[in-house]
Amino acid sequence: MQMSDAKGEAVLDATFRGVPFAAPTPASRFPQAGLRPSHGDLALPALTLGEAALRANRALFFRYLAAHGAEVAPHAKTPMSPEIVAELRDAGAWGASVANIQQAAVLMQSGERRLLLANQIGGGTAGRRLGALLAAYPDVELSAFADSPEAVATLAIAAETGGRTGLPILVEIGDGRAGARNDAAVAAVIAAVRAAAPRLRLAGVATYEGAVAGPDQAKTRAAITRLMARTAASFAAVRAAEPDTELILSAGGSAFFDLVIAALSPIVAADGRTTLLLRSGAIFFADHGVYAKAFAALDERGGLVIGAEKLKAAEAFRPALRLWAEVLSRPEPGLAIAGFGMRDVSFDQGLPVLLSIYRDGQELAGAADGIVVEKLNDQHAFLRLPPESGLEVGDVLCLGISHPCTCLDRWRLVFGLGEDGSVTRVLRTHFG
Repeated sequence: MQMSDAKGEAVLDATFRGVPFAAPTPASRFPQAGLRPSHGDLALPALTLGEAALRANRALFFRYLAAHGAEVAPHAKTPMSPEIVAELRDAGAWGASVANIQQAAVLMQSGERRLLLANQIGGGTAGRRLGALLAAYPDVELSAFADSPEAVATLAIAAETGGRTGLPILVEIGDGRAGARNDAAVAAVIAAVRAAAPRLRLAGVATYEGAVAGPDQAKTRAAITRLMARTAASFAAVRAAEPDTELILSAGGSAFFDLVIAALSPIVAADGRTTLLLRSGAIFFADHGVYAKAFAALDERGGLVIGAEKLKAAEAFRPALRLWAEVLSRPEPGLAIAGFGMRDVSFDQGLPVLLSIYRDGQELAGAADGIVVEKLNDQHAFLRLPPESGLEVGDVLCLGISHPCTCLDRWRLVFGLGEDGSVTRVLRTHFG
């Protein structure tokens, strides 16, 4: 179990997946040990984060945002790592987004002081819980979403419980998930927020374009265009209600950030007193599945435009996460069983992709060709092999994942890897 030594440093042992040490070991010892998952030095399966890829993705996306006059409050629900959130803030992030009260508590406790609560939270009991948290951290600036008068009432309870005045509220516009569905619903939220003054104040409009996406790219683009039009109309209504206030116009912005920027940046530029705020989270990690496809689709729409420069998003963003596992069994020709499963990796938007194979610490060139992850049990993976495959029990597999959010949340520890493939740090996640 995790504990702390006399200096307060985290101490880890083999009760954490990936930790190879039976005895409690300070986290600072891991980089010194020169552990390489490709050598089987970690207790497999293990999830790793390529530090260089993360830095490159961060620099690229921040450069893109600066070129288009936008900011980002990265969604902390993807890694739930205070260290990564702090690094993004230090790199220039506006703040951080959270999806619920627990996530807000983690980031408040870790020192974050500007949060966007990008979700509805429920009724009065939840409002009192949020209010208690606001009271405990009076220096935290928190803005929240509301898509109905009932949601506004909950946030008014939170503001009263927390002793806040002027708690910023963004009217959420939606389709396919939460969010006000029509002009009447938007007007009702605006009226409810104004009626709850001075506890609450109108602070802008928010939406999530990913909720209207589907497999058909043309239909997805049309649906996002309609949602952006509704968002623009709702923003005009909020601006009419608050003619002199600095406002926020927010969207999700990972898979379709180019469409969001194209639709909303002219509105922000014309208004002159509004921040265009994306909530991109998974983009900093990319992947070999759903986001790889999203970047390819973005390239078909015209690519990643940064000033006079045009980049291929599918090449510019680098997948940062890797799952490492070991071959456990070769029970019959054409089949291998590996030691990972649904408890270890995302599968909701695609199965893992085998990238490379290592034996005795050496990569076997071309050995991964033709091998497909066909099925997952809770802790077993079924790999279909070509007839000529020489895969053996004990071989170490390096796999790319699809959908960072539903992979990271399966792990309490993620191991950062340097350019040489060795562990540089241990990141603790806080999914509850």
